[in-house]
Amino acid sequence: MREFRNDFLELLRRRFGTKRVHNNIVYNEYISHREHIHMNATQWETLTDFTKWLGREGLCKVDETPKGWYIQYIDRDPETIRRQQEQERKKKQDLDDEEKTAKFIEQQVRRGLEGKELEKPVYTELSRENEEEKVTFNLNKGASTSIAASSKTSSVLGPNALKMVEGAVKRKESAHSSGQSKEKKKKSALDEIMELEEEKKRTSRRDYWLQPEIVVKIVTKKLGEKYHKKKAVVKEVIDKYTAVVKMIDSGDKLKLDQTHLETVIPAPGKKVMVLNGGYRGNEGILESINEKRFSATIIIDSGPLKGRRVEDIQYEDISKLA
Repeated sequence: MREFRNDFLELLRRRFGTKRVHNNIVYNEYISHREHIHMNATQWETLTDFTKWLGREGLCKVDETPKGWYIQYIDRDPETIRRQQEQERKKKQDLDDEEKTAKFIEQQVRRGLEGKELEKPVYTELSRENEEEKVTFNLNKGASTSIAASSKTSSVLGPNALKMVEGAVKRKESAHSSGQSKEKKKKSALDEIMELEEEKKRTSRRDYWLQPEIVVKIVTKKLGEKYHKKKAVVKEVIDKYTAVVKMIDSGDKLKLDQTHLETVIPAPGKKVMVLNGGYRGNEGILESINEKRFSATIIIDSGPLKGRRVEDIQYEDISKLA
């Protein structure tokens, strides 16, 4: 009975990690092994009884659905719990940073709009001094006045003076259009900031970080001393949270959940990959590390951001490239 339970849980942990999965899927994979222990040889008559027992003992989270029973392995490894707590702390810190940025942008927008009230037109009462005088409306008054003024000015001051007046008008119009252009640029810069923040939100942190061809370290002790604290290269990522890794020293291949792995920080000058945050997926060169803050400074070495210097990036967000 104990051997059946241990083998079943080991398969669930190794194959599916802490993901929620149908109990039949796990059991069918378990009995596909030749040396498995059949359930008839245990105290449980059915898979449902065994699933309920796992839930009562606190070994798994279980829930019943119209499609059957689902189970989820509970990893009580102290190292795993520590890493999960660290991820939660980091996630909360990122949310706080996003709120601060949003408030800053809101303040900038409010300052930009202060004192820019729209000019309201002034309406006057229509009146005439002489009752017999006809009221006429000239919709092109500005143009006719301008033409009349130009004609009068031309006759009195001569062509040279007229050119000077026209030049002054053009300069005034040019200054007015320049002012409008600056206002448009200011709005465009603000729009650009908001677009960048929206992009940052879209590329915010994920709860998965595995990437092919990065170097990782095995931190779980459940595989024995042969693999504990040894380095491997990720060869394949399955369902975002699981990796097929190849041991650097022995060449053995293992399938592990990301909670049993950690990133590897190389020496300055070596290549790394960003695994989380706004620069996720970019390759870079490690410039320096800050041991007190558990962070590093890198230079982006790929994509449109090549050459950008990124400071205070956390250890768990980068890893050495194979």
